[in-house]
Amino acid sequence: MTTELLAPLDLAFWHLESPDHPMHLGALAVFDAAPGAGAAADDEALVELLATRAAAVPRLRMRVRDVLLPVGGAAWSVDKDFDVRSHVRRLELPPGDFAEETARLAGELMERPLERGIPPWEMYVLTGGGDASAGRSFAVLVKLHHALADGMRAVAIGAGIFDQIADARAAGTRRARPAPPRSWLPGPWQVADRARDRIGELGRALGIGASVVRASRLDLRATTALVAGSSGTRRLATAVLALEDVRRVRKEHGGTVNDVLLATVAGALRRWMLERGERLPDCDPRTDPRALVPVSGRRPSRARQGAGAGGSSGSGNMFSAYLLGLPVSEPDPLSRLTAVREAMDRNKKDGPSRGPGAVALLVGQLHPLAHRLGAPLAGNAARILFDVLVTSVPLPRATLSFGGCPLREIYPMAPLARGQSLAVGLTTYGGQVHVGLVADGKALPDLDGLAKNMTAELHALLRTTPGEPATGVEGAPAVEPVASAGAPAEPALPSGGAGSAAPAARAERPVPVQLALIAEPAEPVDLAR
Repeated sequence: MTTELLAPLDLAFWHLESPDHPMHLGALAVFDAAPGAGAAADDEALVELLATRAAAVPRLRMRVRDVLLPVGGAAWSVDKDFDVRSHVRRLELPPGDFAEETARLAGELMERPLERGIPPWEMYVLTGGGDASAGRSFAVLVKLHHALADGMRAVAIGAGIFDQIADARAAGTRRARPAPPRSWLPGPWQVADRARDRIGELGRALGIGASVVRASRLDLRATTALVAGSSGTRRLATAVLALEDVRRVRKEHGGTVNDVLLATVAGALRRWMLERGERLPDCDPRTDPRALVPVSGRRPSRARQGAGAGGSSGSGNMFSAYLLGLPVSEPDPLSRLTAVREAMDRNKKDGPSRGPGAVALLVGQLHPLAHRLGAPLAGNAARILFDVLVTSVPLPRATLSFGGCPLREIYPMAPLARGQSLAVGLTTYGGQVHVGLVADGKALPDLDGLAKNMTAELHALLRTTPGEPATGVEGAPAVEPVASAGAPAEPALPSGGAGSAAPAARAERPVPVQLALIAEPAEPVDLAR
């Protein structure tokens, strides 16, 4: 394959980008160095290995170029002057705490839009630091343009750097049988079938469009903490939650692991807003901030196949989404969990192809020229529909390593929509939930406080369950923070009352996860592995 038109959603992401609103996904992976490593030569060997493995992914050799037809369209084509070393670099961390310096530098690197005219991706090996961990730990930052990959594809592409995937590829894995070519000249029955499909698609698009209009909000005063004119800066904060603690809450109160994590995000936002002196929304669910929780339409097998083959007709972004009100106006953590679970149950009952969250499906109905001309308007419209993106990213179940160095932590990073100041990424690995928070650096300089409140909120949910003490929480506060001056006072977390009566625990089973940008409704992914 040498040329492939950008799918409608890919084209939209390509044109939505501006210097202050880069549209790339990211992941920060932290590794423990292999025994005996630590010399500068080892750092260079890591860079060389990363470059070699990235160059082996055909999709990473593709760049975007304009085309004459369709008007306003663009296509992927092989970069004949591709030089992998212009995409892979090593940066030395300054003296200081390794984790803090890594997060700071990763935030700065995420600020920078990817260069156009060459394949839109970058990878960095971050080494050094002046604390005791220097020489034993290093990090790899991966940046992929959203036009190049949605979340599921990003996982498939990024996984190619790990020893387990790269070794299997080198050993010669079985390739999927290619689909038979289709004639460019359809027969009369095909014309009729396509016409019927098109009519059905337009009918669904009208329904989605009407629900988007009904869900749009013109009064945005209730969510000031999440509103920001872009400064072009980025700040990264991270948190680690014990997966066993999340499972214990789910087992006691029902729902899914994803429900517990979404409720944890809502409670952390509430605590953080109180600490900042923010006025909470009125006790009305309609005024709560709303999360966009997209759902992938891609099967994992197809994501892996497309990434390995360099792209196919199914290689573009493929996702819908749910809208979820985050119940920050509710003071009781268990009531927050109940509200999230019931809302997600309603979303799943309606399905990911209905409702205002399915707005991404409308993109496929637009002419490419509309994407080119309407991108500024579309970018500004996101603010009236949702306030924060929450994405959960599934990783391979195997223990992963790079160059023999075991993967310790991995944090997903999502792009910010225009007018919004926060995106939340979640993934599980090694019995932990890793939380990656990306924010506008000037709007949310206190992002670390939100990360700490993720742990505090999970601790509050754990206090509603019987059994052993929390396994992954130390020193978490037992009550909500006291409101700052000028903000409404809040009571301590109640030990009972509305919503505190737990339903009977459901039987253990694989937990389907609705994943922002990469969820898998057809074959549910078990985030609780």
